[in-house]
Amino acid sequence: MSVVDLSKQVALGIDIGGTNTKFGLVNHRGQILTKGSLPTDQYSTPEAFVDALHEQIQPLIDEHCDGAIEGIGVGAPNANYYRGTIELAPNLPWKGIINFADLMTAKFNSPCKMTNDANAAALGEMMYGAARGMKDFIMITLGTGVGSGIVSGGNLIYGHDGFAGELGHTIVKPGGRKHWSTGSEGSLEAYASATGIAITAKKMRAEFPDSMLNQYPEETINSKTVHECALKEDPVAVEVFRYTGQKLGEALANFVMFSSPEAILLFGGVIKAGDFILKPAKLHMERNLLPIFRSKVRLVFSELDEADAAILGASALVWEK
Repeated sequence: MSVVDLSKQVALGIDIGGTNTKFGLVNHRGQILTKGSLPTDQYSTPEAFVDALHEQIQPLIDEHCDGAIEGIGVGAPNANYYRGTIELAPNLPWKGIINFADLMTAKFNSPCKMTNDANAAALGEMMYGAARGMKDFIMITLGTGVGSGIVSGGNLIYGHDGFAGELGHTIVKPGGRKHWSTGSEGSLEAYASATGIAITAKKMRAEFPDSMLNQYPEETINSKTVHECALKEDPVAVEVFRYTGQKLGEALANFVMFSSPEAILLFGGVIKAGDFILKPAKLHMERNLLPIFRSKVRLVFSELDEADAAILGASALVWEK
């Protein structure tokens, strides 16, 4: 029987964003040995982009891994886990359906697996972060948009076509706020994302001229400026987060009754608001649950460093069995 030294095994994790792509070499312990980035939007074809990735990453693989890695994990918008494709991603420069995993495997001579960024975050949290040891949890990413990854029985839920888990686009207020991209009315993302918070803040400050929020130019109103005002006890800024937390909590109640998770993990820039958003979210989640579900589900902040979480999450795809 041969002995395998897992400490020597290294995965390549890649997070593809609309503007920037981050990558890193990650070992089994979740240590990033080296990392880097390159602009996504400067490459007109996926082939040119993969060539640029290889040019930057292969020397790092040669230096840190004796030229070989265990595999490649990629987090990307509209990535299909089953097919290894990026499909109709609106914020990437390449349109249509792209056989991205095949391109990566051919270039790096290593197996490549893909999923969307929120699913990757859930895997990363399960392997390296606050969800270690959990088999049933939901990951909610609260950033520019709202993403999600659903883990049940220790397995990520992909659905029959690879696109399950778009909880950010579930409707929380029928006939409500129109989404700026999808055109849907009343989705969770339209309220609980950083973009949604900015919309709520602009609307509320117009109704209350004395709010500190009116001291900022309209183009600078975002979740960060709302947080700054909330810390100074501006009641309108506090109400923006309370309202956002309410919408989030009402949605979380539905998610809990759908999959009965042990915990819901929150990740992303919006959670920097802390209790301003967490307390109303917890209150309205519990208020809308059936008695059998109450006081069972923890709301937990991610333990992964925000700057590295995407790389770690993508690399976790390599270790996933």
